[in-house]
Amino acid sequence: MYKPYFFFQFRSYLLIVSIFYVFLLQGCNKSPSPIGPPAVPLVGVFEVSPESVSVFTELPGRVSPLQIAEVRPQISGVIQKRLFTEGADVQVGQVLYQIDSALYKASLDSTLANLAKAKANLEAIKLKSQRFQELVKINAVSKQDFDDVDASYKQAQADVQSNAAAVQTATINLGYTQIASPISGRVGISTFTPGALVTANQANALTTVQKLDPIYVDVIQSSTELMRIKRALEAGLLKRAGKDSVKMKLILDDKIVYPLEGKFQFSDVTVDSGTGSVTLRAVFPNPKQDLLPGMFVRAVLEEGVNDKGLIVPQQGVTHDARGNATALVLNTESKVELRTLELGEAIRDRWVVKSGLKPGDLLIVDGLQKIKPGASAQVAPKEAKLGASADPAHPAPNQAPK
Repeated sequence: MYKPYFFFQFRSYLLIVSIFYVFLLQGCNKSPSPIGPPAVPLVGVFEVSPESVSVFTELPGRVSPLQIAEVRPQISGVIQKRLFTEGADVQVGQVLYQIDSALYKASLDSTLANLAKAKANLEAIKLKSQRFQELVKINAVSKQDFDDVDASYKQAQADVQSNAAAVQTATINLGYTQIASPISGRVGISTFTPGALVTANQANALTTVQKLDPIYVDVIQSSTELMRIKRALEAGLLKRAGKDSVKMKLILDDKIVYPLEGKFQFSDVTVDSGTGSVTLRAVFPNPKQDLLPGMFVRAVLEEGVNDKGLIVPQQGVTHDARGNATALVLNTESKVELRTLELGEAIRDRWVVKSGLKPGDLLIVDGLQKIKPGASAQVAPKEAKLGASADPAHPAPNQAPK
């Protein structure tokens, strides 16, 4: 009755013993594997070599008008009319305001009458002087009488000149009742309306006229950097980008590049003692008047051409926790070196390197996840596929480390 159950247990026991015996034989026959040195990682490199590079500097700047005129009255009076539209373009000599001219017209008429009176008086005394001049020769009149008439004649001449000057002044004042634009440009907001009383040489301007085409852009550059560029040009390390003048480009607030190029005009002769900077001025065409006075821009100044510039791929440049640009270089002993770089501008997918690398250096651009400074590495064959080069220790270019 219990035989089948006993037989099943006996077969299970034999199966377990057999499996254990097989594993035991395999463990006895397995030979220990030899322990060798780890494989040297393969990396992709870029050999640094000099090439011609245009040197640019991006500087902050402000737009300022080519000409600016604050319109003020030169006489006192009440404004009768405003003869322009705010924000419109006006021409030089165009009348902007009309001041009540009644008093000035009356003053001119009065001076004209005085001038006519003085001229009539002069003519009468002139004739008398001529007669006395003949009579004094024959002693018909005394010498004293002739001297008195001659003095009156000269005084009458002076009266005519004085009244003529008064007429000229009255004419000028009457002309000032029409306030004209001193320059051509765009007129701004009118701060006075018809009916307002204005005075000569008042502090507040009636309006402002600004010439906007072409237009100035004033940028600030440190005097140290300016001297460095000058010395580089003199030493032949840089050559000028243009024959006549240095070209400039603008980047507007919305990151859009202004389509028209400007020309560098001059640099200030005085260094700001507080900031150590120098003001540079450029002139830009502004036919559509997209550039307005006071606008903030970024000016890209083309300083020259460096025939021995160094340009490297951006994937070979990383940034440390402090934001410093770094790169890994494979030295002549096949060791990985960490270099700190000073970068210039970005040209598409490459960086201009100012310092930290030299011609002939092997910049590691691929396989960065497999290496660290001080480790050994070797250059991978061109056909080798190393995979992605970015890892947490070496973030991609322009990406802040976590």
